[in-house]
Amino acid sequence: MNKLLYSIETPCYVVDEKRIEENLILLAEVAKQADCKILLAQKAFSMFAVYPLIGRYLAGTTASGLFEAKLGHEKMGKETHIFSAAYPEKDFDEILKLCDHISFNSFTQWEKYREKALRAKKSCGIRINPQHSTQGHGIYDPCADGSRLGVTRENFREDLLDGIEGLHFHTLCEQNSDALIETLAAVEEKFGEFIPRMKMKWVNFGGGHHITRKDYDRKALIDCIKRFKDKYHVEVYLEPGEAVAYHAGYLVTSVLDIVRNGIEIALLDASAACHMPDVIEMPYRPPLFQSGLPQEKPYPYRLAGSTCLAGDVIGDYSFDQPLEIGDKLIFEDMAIYSMVKNNTFNGICLPSIALLQKDGNIEPIRNFGYDDFKGRLS
Repeated sequence: MNKLLYSIETPCYVVDEKRIEENLILLAEVAKQADCKILLAQKAFSMFAVYPLIGRYLAGTTASGLFEAKLGHEKMGKETHIFSAAYPEKDFDEILKLCDHISFNSFTQWEKYREKALRAKKSCGIRINPQHSTQGHGIYDPCADGSRLGVTRENFREDLLDGIEGLHFHTLCEQNSDALIETLAAVEEKFGEFIPRMKMKWVNFGGGHHITRKDYDRKALIDCIKRFKDKYHVEVYLEPGEAVAYHAGYLVTSVLDIVRNGIEIALLDASAACHMPDVIEMPYRPPLFQSGLPQEKPYPYRLAGSTCLAGDVIGDYSFDQPLEIGDKLIFEDMAIYSMVKNNTFNGICLPSIALLQKDGNIEPIRNFGYDDFKGRLS
């Protein structure tokens, strides 16, 4: 661990440039071997200070709405794709100026915007729902019963496919290639007939592919994509977000106080509720440098934020030495779903953002303050 991390003012997100590039090299190799295109899903990671680096390896960005589309278009400037469950009418003309591919969540949305999109010569697609769940996190499962995401086979309209050039599905969350292979079989069973019949040009396999994880079976992914391309003669897109910045960032925090209520509780200047919301939403226990499981090391602590939310708890950890007020702690894998989801609940300041450069130096990127809190209110 770089010792300079212990010298920075906290709280601070620090993104590791070297690890980002290592992930990008793996992704670029997959794209080359599979002859597919890989996009950055900005909903997971939108640190545009490193978009020039990402743009050297990936084909572009994908967005979930107008603002992400503007960011990708302005800061990377390669292919810009967009999918939204529903497009506000006031945004759509600007979306047409920015985006190359536009995927629609329903045939109602497609009918509403079809003429505008085709006049603008955009490549349009329909998101499909194969209704095949491969995960246990209901909040992140687009194939769950009653999901609003994607058109089911029952509601699919072959009579409205004129002008549609692609299909889009996104069903995975932090999964290996076996989940994709299983899902793709369901996609082909329910929707495969329409790809050659309508002479579609592309299929987007969505995100949730943990391609840069050590145990990820990249060969199986490559073989899967090549088989699909050979069968249907279409361009294949992947749009991972986590895989780009997987284990490539930290949240450095300081111990503000230690209280006792049956257990030792360390209050930090980082908050689960404000700075790492997935800890509560998922939920999960983020990795922490030089710590152990609750009873693994001799000094156990519950780590928590200092907001008024009783459930603002990061998790239970143990340490080789007692914690003291002022100690710095370094949470790992904090580049993804952190900066993009944080908030200023309770007037808690947003963490600063910094870049750990490949030469080992830390470059401050941005600091936040009262005006950032006030600017979101009225």
